[in-house]
Amino acid sequence: MISLVVVVIKVRRMELDGIERKSQKRGKDNKAFDSEEQDQIYIEVDSATEVADDAHKNTDRHNKSLLEKKIEVFQCYLAEHKDQIRLIIHLVLAAGFVTIVIAACVLNFNRAGELLVISLVTVIFLAWDWTMKRYGDRVWEELSPVRYLLGRNWFWIRWIVYGSVLVAMVSWLALDTAKLGTRQLVSFVGLLLLIFLMLVFSKHPFRWCWQTLLCGIGLQFVFGLLILRTTFGLVGLEWLGKQAETFMSFADVGSTFMFGPSYEDHFFIFKVMPILVFISSVISILFYIGFMPWLVCKIGFIMQVTMVTSPAESMAAAGNLFLGHSESPLLIRPYISGLTRSEIHAVMTAGFASVSGSILGVYISFGVEATHLLTATVMSIPASLAIAKMFWPETETPRVTAGSLKINNGDSKNVFEAASQGASCAVGAVANIVVNLIAYLSLLAFIDGALSWLGGMLDCPQLSFSLICSYMFMPLSFMMGVSWEDSFIVAELIGLKTFINEFVAYQKLSEFIDRRKAGGPEYVGNVKQYISVHSETIVTYALCGFSNFASMGSAIGLLSSLAPNRRTDISSCALRALIAGSVSCFMTACIAGMLYIPDLPCPHFLSTEFINANVTSSLQLVTCCTQLYNSVTVYEPWNVSFGEGFSHSSLQHCCALTPPTHFNCSLVL
Repeated sequence: MISLVVVVIKVRRMELDGIERKSQKRGKDNKAFDSEEQDQIYIEVDSATEVADDAHKNTDRHNKSLLEKKIEVFQCYLAEHKDQIRLIIHLVLAAGFVTIVIAACVLNFNRAGELLVISLVTVIFLAWDWTMKRYGDRVWEELSPVRYLLGRNWFWIRWIVYGSVLVAMVSWLALDTAKLGTRQLVSFVGLLLLIFLMLVFSKHPFRWCWQTLLCGIGLQFVFGLLILRTTFGLVGLEWLGKQAETFMSFADVGSTFMFGPSYEDHFFIFKVMPILVFISSVISILFYIGFMPWLVCKIGFIMQVTMVTSPAESMAAAGNLFLGHSESPLLIRPYISGLTRSEIHAVMTAGFASVSGSILGVYISFGVEATHLLTATVMSIPASLAIAKMFWPETETPRVTAGSLKINNGDSKNVFEAASQGASCAVGAVANIVVNLIAYLSLLAFIDGALSWLGGMLDCPQLSFSLICSYMFMPLSFMMGVSWEDSFIVAELIGLKTFINEFVAYQKLSEFIDRRKAGGPEYVGNVKQYISVHSETIVTYALCGFSNFASMGSAIGLLSSLAPNRRTDISSCALRALIAGSVSCFMTACIAGMLYIPDLPCPHFLSTEFINANVTSSLQLVTCCTQLYNSVTVYEPWNVSFGEGFSHSSLQHCCALTPPTHFNCSLVL
């Protein structure tokens, strides 16, 4: 049967070839007839081919063994019931995880507290997603009377809320200033000054949205207040910072294997850069399993609703919590060509105002406080959108809607491919960082040498790029709340970050931190060797962003490659976006200056304070004396012990200035 069909096919094809040769000899008038005849032969050949295929299938099915038939039936059953099977697997895994959590809590509840909290948060979010997916539309319809009522009175409600928040903030600031001094007030004035300058130099000064600005700054302030002024927030973020440091330490295993046990001798290239590779691989895995797109969508939705920003710019800004300014636009890659100029400006600003999760790990490895770096990353996102939409307000209608915006999970086929792709992507970033640092540090040394040579002609051999930056940015650093004596050093770091890059600035900051922790002299030859903890905190927030000219060039190149038809618009937005990104970081630093209260190193403070002949009572002095009193243990008269670092001389001066209430100073001195 099969051989007969094959013969028929060959014969019909020979006839078809003959007709085609005849068709070439005929004129144009007979083309229609030849075409119909060819079509008929094609149909017959196709039919014959189908018959042959069916015959082959029947023969194969007849020749299959019983085992193969059973396997086919089983595969068909799995395909038919795959949804139910997936559900059963998920339920079994969930039951096993719940069993593990319960067992851990029974064995040691305190030890299992972290696991329990993470599990409860995960369950709450999963339940919320399932509920909104299934009943969200019904709930939205049921709330229509409430929405109608709010819509009618929204104008008055909005301004009452704005006024109440403003009054509460001013009242809190007045009380806080009366309690802690005027330094917080300087930071607040600096924040207002930055907002005023952005308003004056806005692209469209009378078209920006009040809600975007107030909600952006409000979110920034609330995040800072919860983290820096509440015990729960501070302890939680300190815990998160320690976990981040522990997590990054796993990169040392790969470094030790590749470079040997002495890899820390070349700290930056063999200790710091592998952290970037490790974190990039982890983030790629999180994207593959869907966690990162889910989290980015949730954060973007919150900002979109509260700040009235478009879906595209909100999503790109949320992505900057974990990705860099070169990676976050890839989340909205299909939509970049359709963005408005204001949206392009906002996307670039958000990239300049934050750092990626992998780069954050590099800064932590420098010795910069992880708590402040994590806080700065969170606080700068709403600030970047608020400043971007004020510096370049929206005057067009956004074409990308929430319904059309989708984020994929990447191109990886499995977890191992995702991990490999993440590590491979980090290779370019590592190479880019290393070669740029070599180039910029060499150029900086050359510029300093040239300036010193030129300054020597004018009897000013100390002239350098850092000195110029310290005078150029000194007013800005002082307005952020930095003390006058530290403002020149902070200004120098801001200049290095803006004109070179943030790596050089954070490396320089780490040197100041190391000197302070070493406890050396504060001045050597009238040159300040380190800055206070409060100033370190402010500059940590101010430097936490990609806002430098090198990043501006790479951002223009990336976005232009993704949307070549918008190259002109992208280039015109770049400089404004760089300024807006820098101002966003400075605003975050101002709020940190308002909210952060450093722990006083009381032993050092008392020993230096009582050196002066005339000592006046102050809040810091009373606080440190109280801490000293609490550390005193009286065994018997004139036999006492002090807390670590305190001295008998400090106790004597504190007793003379503010006598304690729970023991008699005359019995211990």
